[in-house]
Amino acid sequence: MIDVAVVGASGYIGGELLRLLLGHPEVRVATAVSARLAGSRVDLVHPNLRGRTDLTFTGPDELGDHDVVFVAVGQTAGLEVVPRLREQAKILIDLGSDFRLRDPALYKRYYGTAHTAPELLGSFVPGVPETHRAELAGADAIAMPGCMAVASILALRPLAEAGVVAGPVTVDGRIGSSGSGVRAEQMNLHAERSGAMRLFAPTGHRHEAEIAQATGVEARMGATGVEAVRGAQVVCRVPVREPLADKDVRRLYRSQYQDEPFVRIIAQRRGLYRLPEPKILSGTNYCDVGFATDPETSTVVAVAALDNLVKGGAGGAVQCLNVRMGWPEHLGLEFPGLHPV
Repeated sequence: MIDVAVVGASGYIGGELLRLLLGHPEVRVATAVSARLAGSRVDLVHPNLRGRTDLTFTGPDELGDHDVVFVAVGQTAGLEVVPRLREQAKILIDLGSDFRLRDPALYKRYYGTAHTAPELLGSFVPGVPETHRAELAGADAIAMPGCMAVASILALRPLAEAGVVAGPVTVDGRIGSSGSGVRAEQMNLHAERSGAMRLFAPTGHRHEAEIAQATGVEARMGATGVEAVRGAQVVCRVPVREPLADKDVRRLYRSQYQDEPFVRIIAQRRGLYRLPEPKILSGTNYCDVGFATDPETSTVVAVAALDNLVKGGAGGAVQCLNVRMGWPEHLGLEFPGLHPV
């Protein structure tokens, strides 16, 4: 058994980390840190954990020593927290946004502030087992990508690796309200969000940089908030060098993902779920990927869906922990999803 701590444990991602880690057979959750709620019971904030834990939140100064520390704090908060914990923690897995990009100039462009620890950027291994499994096996600092970035990377990777992409890719992202975090502002109040399809980033979404960094493909991304709590879906319009038939694209996807435990290829001709749909992935660590082809315009539409809090966050982090420790990747991540939901 290893001892783990979760910093930022009162948020949605922090709660998902606690849920998954409390059910992990090789992990003991020793500390849940929240500066805002220190002294309060964890199940007061995460009622789904009633009867699963008697933990109370502790303050940041009470963190202590642990085998692994997960950090799930908000944008730019990681600039202060992560460098300090990087020196203290044996293994650090960061689920925030501040150490995903390797280029400090790109960080300033997309986040609007200078990076205060640029010397650390190159020391974090991207938290995508499907693309960095070998590096994760020896990593002591791991940076998890954003949820829609993970979906886009997995949707685009087979085409990028095959060298068939002919130009910039357009990514249309859709995300449920939990993607805004537990302390969302007025635009995410139920009264304002219900019934809306809010195009909150028509151009220049910050995940563009993560997608390009991971795939080598230039991406132009927008994003819309939809009326769902969980779930993310990306629709990527990919110009290709020559027309591709369905069988050609399917072969590319199978060559990349046939042995991946948490990536499923979904491209069926019949049924209600012919392409990836986040609704049936709630609570799971799967990313479903699929595609449609348009030979007349030499375009492939690549689609991916996942639970933004699990495969796009806490579940992906637990999968990285499993890889790092040499455990089976499915440990603590066996939930298959529900239907109907």
